[in-house]
Amino acid sequence: MTIGLPKENSVFEQRTIEDIYSEIRDIYQRYPQPWVLGYSGGKDSTAVLQLVWKAIEGLPPGERQKNVFVIASDTGVETPVIVDYINNTLHRINETAEERGLPFQAEKIGPTLNDSFWVNLIGRGYPSPTARFRWCTDRLKINPANRFIEEKVTQHGEVIMVLGVRKTESATRMQLMNTYQVRDHLLRRHASLRGAYVYAPIADFSADDVWTYLLQVPSPWGSKNRDLAALYRSADSECPLVIDTSTPPCGNSRFGCWVCTVAERDSSMEALIDSGQEWMEPLLEFRELLARSTDPEHKRKFRDIRGRDGRVILMKNGKFAARTYKPEVSKQMLEQVLQIQKEIRENGPDPYATLISMKELLEIRRIWRVERQDWEDSVPKIFYKVNGYDPGWPVDDDGYFDMDHKALLDSVCREHDVPFELIARMLEAERQARGMARRAGIHKALAAELVREWRSETEILAEARQLSLFNR
Repeated sequence: MTIGLPKENSVFEQRTIEDIYSEIRDIYQRYPQPWVLGYSGGKDSTAVLQLVWKAIEGLPPGERQKNVFVIASDTGVETPVIVDYINNTLHRINETAEERGLPFQAEKIGPTLNDSFWVNLIGRGYPSPTARFRWCTDRLKINPANRFIEEKVTQHGEVIMVLGVRKTESATRMQLMNTYQVRDHLLRRHASLRGAYVYAPIADFSADDVWTYLLQVPSPWGSKNRDLAALYRSADSECPLVIDTSTPPCGNSRFGCWVCTVAERDSSMEALIDSGQEWMEPLLEFRELLARSTDPEHKRKFRDIRGRDGRVILMKNGKFAARTYKPEVSKQMLEQVLQIQKEIRENGPDPYATLISMKELLEIRRIWRVERQDWEDSVPKIFYKVNGYDPGWPVDDDGYFDMDHKALLDSVCREHDVPFELIARMLEAERQARGMARRAGIHKALAAELVREWRSETEILAEARQLSLFNR
């Protein structure tokens, strides 16, 4: 048992299920604010949703009119198995709620295109997340949930968030729940969202309490809780609705993202493969590739020493920091993801499974052409190489440079011994400013390009070695 956590005594030693239903009804009727219930498909959020459903269903029809919005976070990088499971569950929730006249409305929320995982990892070259650089959490989980909550706060003044969090999950979680507790109330203030309160019906549940309830009380919307238990044979954790950074990484969870490299291993995906889901093997192999790209011993192979801003950072140990993925690595990753998607559609449970969307491909194409000087327009070529057909790419009418321009510019740059990428980026800055009424920003943009580090990695490292020998 973790030091500082309460002992996992059963909540049912002190209370009955009817007591808990009564508490939920009391909170629902006492406060006028609508509820936003976070659902991940895992055991804790399923237990909370089921408790709330059963409690509200026990009210007279005239007393159960206040909305309960059920939101599931769609990061875009869950395994197809989990995506299918959650989609089916949300459909059942909405269908059953409408049939029975219950105030539940279930929907998925997700990141904006600009924040999506593939647009940042493959498009911009962000390195795969680590415990020290966990850039994915805000973009994929916190921001979408907060946008939804803020929208409801704007509409209704305040909301009550109903979450499947338990005090025995972690010392950090317990401290956070206690810190924002409203005295003599079951609600606590949200740590950062004004107008939002948090209610945790299973705060004092142990993990055994959760399973006891789920396996003894059938799902009211027609799902099978024993099927859920089967998914937990080798892992008993989940990724709850993430509303703050205290939530632990969930890469080893059945309900985490299949690309997560914050955790050392994805034991749950390994277990699924061992149980007969061999079609998931390419997913695990790609996840391990991402993990290697964060390993200090291997990341120099994958990543440039220059950042997106063109800077080179020399660390205290005398080595250069590895920054964004090299363009050629990003292209290889895109090809691999498309190939895995094709294999899953052919060999997996869903012939329409989507790992990377067409919208993401279009945005990656734009970023590569504008920010990474991909004048050969690689995305359509990679797509055709893997899939063998043209999906109908938009025709460029914005004056992008192409391979002929690249060949011409490359020859001129070689002749005058100037970096191709420098001139290419300056030409791109000028292209973007073309036609603007005010061109004041173009001088700043060109100046920013001139201060970047334009030497090759080989030249930079060679100079560093010479300086090291000189200073000995």
